[in-house]
Amino acid sequence: MAEQLDIQELEQVVVRFSGDSGDGMQLAGNIFSTVSATVGNSISTFPDYPADIRAPQGSLTGVSGFQVHIGAGKVYTPGDLCDVLVAMNAAAFKTQLRYAKPNATIIIDTDSFGKKDLEKAEFKTDDYIAEMGVDPDRVIACPLTTMVKDALADTGMDMKAILKCRNMFALGLVCWLFSRDLDVAFNFLREKFAKKPAIAEANIKVIQAGYDYGHNTHSSAMNVYRIESKVKEPGRYMDITGNKATAYGFIAAAEKAGLQLYLGSYPITPATDVLHELSKHKSLGVKTVQCEDEISGAASAVGASFAGALAVTSTSGPGICLKSEAMNLAVIMELPIVVLDVQRGGPATGLPTKSEQTDLLQVLFGRNGESPMPVMAALSPTDCFAAAYEASKMALEHMTPVVLLTDAFIANGSGAFKLPDLNKMPAINPPYVPEELRGTWTPYMRAENGTRYWAVPGREGFEHILGGLEKDNKTGAISTNPENHDLMTRLRAEKVAKIAVPDLEVEGDADDADLLIVGFGSTYGHLHAAMDELRASGHKVALAQFRYLNPLPANTAEVLKRYPKVVVAEQNMGQLAAYLRMKVDNFVPAQFNQVKGQPFVVSELTAYFTQLLQK
Repeated sequence: MAEQLDIQELEQVVVRFSGDSGDGMQLAGNIFSTVSATVGNSISTFPDYPADIRAPQGSLTGVSGFQVHIGAGKVYTPGDLCDVLVAMNAAAFKTQLRYAKPNATIIIDTDSFGKKDLEKAEFKTDDYIAEMGVDPDRVIACPLTTMVKDALADTGMDMKAILKCRNMFALGLVCWLFSRDLDVAFNFLREKFAKKPAIAEANIKVIQAGYDYGHNTHSSAMNVYRIESKVKEPGRYMDITGNKATAYGFIAAAEKAGLQLYLGSYPITPATDVLHELSKHKSLGVKTVQCEDEISGAASAVGASFAGALAVTSTSGPGICLKSEAMNLAVIMELPIVVLDVQRGGPATGLPTKSEQTDLLQVLFGRNGESPMPVMAALSPTDCFAAAYEASKMALEHMTPVVLLTDAFIANGSGAFKLPDLNKMPAINPPYVPEELRGTWTPYMRAENGTRYWAVPGREGFEHILGGLEKDNKTGAISTNPENHDLMTRLRAEKVAKIAVPDLEVEGDADDADLLIVGFGSTYGHLHAAMDELRASGHKVALAQFRYLNPLPANTAEVLKRYPKVVVAEQNMGQLAAYLRMKVDNFVPAQFNQVKGQPFVVSELTAYFTQLLQK
């Protein structure tokens, strides 16, 4: 019996689910992540969607993956290679084996390795295990589809519905392998399919069948493992994706500021989930509009801001180009909006389901005229909540559009998120026009910090007009006066430059590092993991990860010039490095650049950084 087996304690493990895009690998991975987060494990996930809209079933280009890294202590990345690979068909086995460790346990559905399946996956022989050079003792080959059909034979479900439950058998088997509590998975399914209880119970039955298969067979390639939590603080936790965390951050900011939240958005991968999530929360006063194009999404947010809402517009990839005209309108009108850019592979349509950091220079400079705008970048899926909250606070308190950068990696990835206490979050205080200025106020009158006062329509005596033409600093009337334009340009720039952001934090060997690693945004986890490995091998290494990109932290130059060697690592061709060279005199760092649409691989980072240390 399973409870009589020797249960081994592990510090961490990486599991990768893979199959056709219709095989439900994302759902299986999400449930396993939720189960693990609920028991207190630290997690980091990476959904790897195919770029094809709907590739032929069983084809190499149609494979969908979901990787989750579970740890007893803090984990920073989804892991380079997996310890357990679930391959639901021949194509998944062929394409995903590269992501498995040499001694990984591989679970396959032998029912999906027929002659036609092997031909689609371009295998040359029937002995696919030998052809891939895999030790057969590491493979759990089970007739998964057949067992799912048997488990649901008495339910009256049609065959198409039965086959959709195959992912749950694999999930049950993995839950047995890691001694997971099935009740959490069962509750997840009953909540997800609350309106279709028969579907929920069928999936639950299949999970139990997969768990029982592991329990009863005790395959020689498998051991039972447990990963105990060691670092979790008491509190309520959930497994949350970056997009959902971003949506919650906006909701929290609106609640704290006492404003209605408005989102004007045009659906685009991978930002659409923010629109989907916010549309569920009308009860909280959230208003969402699916607009006909990108510029109307941004322009409607400008209008909502003028009307007194916390206004947000969201996009990905080429959408940020299309929004630039309306973003500039918010700059010259000095209205608070948050522009969420979930970066993806480009240019143009590029790699719509893949991740890059290639929009940095665009959001910093990609508008006509002098158009300074604060820019922030979230560090992780769970940090998206705080980043969305802070971007909203910055926009509202300084009357400016703010860009929040995430990307496909952290937007679709997830982590264990401790639910925050809204009462403990920082206050948000928009600069409303003081009542004592009634009768003397004009639209571009400013507070002491240079921020334009906000007069929400409906206040008698504060009626005004804003627009895209330059305005007189004193009267607010349209002005083409050269000196006034120069003044207004400088006032808008100074207002952004004066925004106080936290100092750049240095982690690791902050006082005496031989190498400083520099990055921004979502690469934080991989760069931190690389730093940890180098320090464990005896090197003196530090990490400085930029979260605030405009304005830069006040100590930026001091930090970057403190260390004998500096390397800037980013998922583009060197945009952050170029920006820092522009801002910091005589700063000439080494660079590590990749544009693969995939997260960094920690082993590649450590190899390159080691070379730098040895020079």
